[in-house]
Amino acid sequence: MTTTVFIIWGIHLLLIPALSPFCIGVTRKIKARLQNRAGASVWQPYRDLRKLFCKDEVISQDASWLFRVVPYLIFASTLVLGASIPLFSARVQNLLTGDFLVIVYLIAFGTFLLALAGIDTGGAFGGFAASREMTIAALTEGGLILSLLTLALLCHSTNLAVIADTLGPRYFLSFVPIVLAFISFMIALLAETCRYPFDNPSTHLELTMIHEAMILEYSGKRLALLEWSAANKYLVFIALGANLFFPWGITHSQSSIALLVALLLFVAKALMFCLAIAVLESSIAKFRFFRLPDLLFTSFIISIIALGLTVKS
Repeated sequence: MTTTVFIIWGIHLLLIPALSPFCIGVTRKIKARLQNRAGASVWQPYRDLRKLFCKDEVISQDASWLFRVVPYLIFASTLVLGASIPLFSARVQNLLTGDFLVIVYLIAFGTFLLALAGIDTGGAFGGFAASREMTIAALTEGGLILSLLTLALLCHSTNLAVIADTLGPRYFLSFVPIVLAFISFMIALLAETCRYPFDNPSTHLELTMIHEAMILEYSGKRLALLEWSAANKYLVFIALGANLFFPWGITHSQSSIALLVALLLFVAKALMFCLAIAVLESSIAKFRFFRLPDLLFTSFIISIIALGLTVKS
């Protein structure tokens, strides 16, 4: 493996954690502008993380060792996710963790750990939030897996890097199933990243919180890691949507110019996703919890239709 490939791999590894707080800041800024507010700076999430890393921690006496190690495990899992998905270069193909089923279950692993941490201290809010989170995760998984399976069948590979690299020439030949799979994927994205209409990422009302209620007992460095992990997960889903369903801009070249252009195209696509999500969140209200299974079941049905069209063709 050449030095250039090592550098590319290093950029792949660091890009998600470096860029994810910026994407959160951009989404918040766009939402504020759409609501006629000035909003905080797009760099505010970085300042929040720095502030939390400098604060002391308060840990419940009822917390076990699990409560203490979960933030590190979740953050590590998001780093593995970031290093396993296609970003801007086709020279990095992770054969060990690049399979779409591995990615889905790494995401589910992080959700499971967070739910365990939510109930570990025995608090009422953490318990009901963990129950809600696992309900949503269980209903989301089917639509997410089948939407990615549609692309896997079109490209005859389950490796995400291969899918992103080979889907382009077949894109318009299978346009309808890809669009349907993308709709299903977007619903799963909103559910897994705790966005509207599933959750309000900025709420402080205990009775409506899901993600925020599970991390209510955390403070200081561990809270910073959990917030950073949530931002990483957000960008991971954006990267999957941008590079799998709009598979253009990934380069095979090792030249600095080609890599820089591919990196800038990836950032541009990520910002377009942030814009679309912000507009969508500003256009709809949060659903009641008992309406959410209907929306997730719709995602599942749409992905089945996409899969059926793929198999038929």
